[in-house]
Amino acid sequence: MQRALVIGSPGAGKSTFARALAARTCLPLIHLDREYHLPGWVEPPEADWRARIDQLIAGDRWIIDGNYGGSMDVRLARADTVILLDYPCWLCLWRVVSRIATLHGRVRPDAPAGCPERWDWEFLAYTAAFRHRKTPSIERRLASFRGTSVRFRRPAEAQAFLDALA
Repeated sequence: MQRALVIGSPGAGKSTFARALAARTCLPLIHLDREYHLPGWVEPPEADWRARIDQLIAGDRWIIDGNYGGSMDVRLARADTVILLDYPCWLCLWRVVSRIATLHGRVRPDAPAGCPERWDWEFLAYTAAFRHRKTPSIERRLASFRGTSVRFRRPAEAQAFLDALA
């Protein structure tokens, strides 16, 4: 594993898993949330984002955590490993709500400066529908992926994977 993607629903724990994976593998860690958003949760111009993605994936070694479907294909083309955290909707929603309640008004470690946690009903709806609306597209993309693909359906499976690397 030299270039790994960690993907899955909001609230699945992508950033937390990616930090633990980076600690065990010594691979550089890239949080797409931090790279994508401008202060105030503003989205960058598409051309700027594409150029940034090209820079990020140019390295020989990395872990990238985040979905961002519009750039998934170019990231998959460079990755040798994909880890999909495919957890139940209720768990992801619980984690998102807990994160917002705990960090409301503060910037989490994997978020960009100027982007504090906030209540966002649209984001909660996106999280609730992720498994139904987004996972099938991810599965189609992974069907042609030539590297190693790992899918965890429970946090205990992901933890066992990390423990095996220790």
